[in-house]
Amino acid sequence: MARTGSRDVGRGRTVESVRVHAFEVPTDGPDGREQDGTLEWGSTTLVLVCLRSGECTGLGYTYGDVSVAAFVESALAPLLRGADAESPAALWRRAFGEIRNAGRPGVGAMAVSAVDVALWDLRAKLLGLPLFRTLPAFHDRVPVYGSGGFTNYPLARLVEQLSGWVERGIPRVKLKTSREPRRDPERLSAVRAAIGDDTELFTDANGALSRKEALYWARRFAEEWDVRWFEEPVGSDDPDGLRLVREHGPGRLEVAAGEYVYLPRDAHGLLSAGAVDCLQADVTRCGGITGLLRIAGLAAAYHTDLSAHCAPAASAHAFCAVERLRHLEYFHDHVRVERLLFDGTLSPDAGVLRPDPARPGLGLEVKWADAEPYRVHGS
Repeated sequence: MARTGSRDVGRGRTVESVRVHAFEVPTDGPDGREQDGTLEWGSTTLVLVCLRSGECTGLGYTYGDVSVAAFVESALAPLLRGADAESPAALWRRAFGEIRNAGRPGVGAMAVSAVDVALWDLRAKLLGLPLFRTLPAFHDRVPVYGSGGFTNYPLARLVEQLSGWVERGIPRVKLKTSREPRRDPERLSAVRAAIGDDTELFTDANGALSRKEALYWARRFAEEWDVRWFEEPVGSDDPDGLRLVREHGPGRLEVAAGEYVYLPRDAHGLLSAGAVDCLQADVTRCGGITGLLRIAGLAAAYHTDLSAHCAPAASAHAFCAVERLRHLEYFHDHVRVERLLFDGTLSPDAGVLRPDPARPGLGLEVKWADAEPYRVHGS
């Protein structure tokens, strides 16, 4: 029974052990590299948190530097051991309190996110239910858009990747732009010709442009290639610039940002500034499922749709609980990593991901033998 003023909702089954792992998977881009408008990388690291209670193990993860794993072990594992495994929200609040002096945004929020997802997964498994059924779900499926189209892809691979998603029934696709803007017209023309006129075309500059450049390209994107989504035309730390592009750009071109929302106040900053037509959130960065539920409430209050940033295995469950759901980014790198490391990942069917109602929790099991060659933390 709950106690008024207590730190926990109640006392149920406890977290008996905390294990943290990290796996670094090389990219499959040209010469082992991938690029967007502002970054180049050669690998993707998944930090995995495993929480055990009885015969059940909850899995949660985030994508970030291996240092997130050490942060979980040093700052959060002592809090989790012996804690109530059936009270994720109460532990979420305590976790953010515990890291107050260590730093909440960035690595801190990513660590809490991985832990929170693991707690919700564990709770669902203890209940014998799929995770989305344990949430205040508005949906039982999540529409997706294919995402990749890195700026260093040869034209043939770019076209093959995006048209391949369309052939699989995904009606919207996104490519990276704005690293070398002079090359973008050729890239966009090739993609539009390959995917046809009925497929929605999205672009993502990853904050590479100035405000004036972003306005110029917003108009060209819309007028010449019928682009409907312009993600981070300027950086997410420039809400005034995002609002400028949103208010003065073409009416049918939506401005989106939010993948670097770590705390609810970050989402509120973008919403209150009128900076976005559609807000994004990443369940592995924004405080996990508990944090996402708070952000979803903010989005609804501002009459703004919310789109899931990446991590499809976790996002497919979590975003069923988002009332103003738009879609989920079915991101090439994360799809590769999750299929390599987990059994039970989902594949799009007619442009949506449907959580499996027959599998408890996230429905995932770690493929330890396949994961081991990529281990960079834990044992």
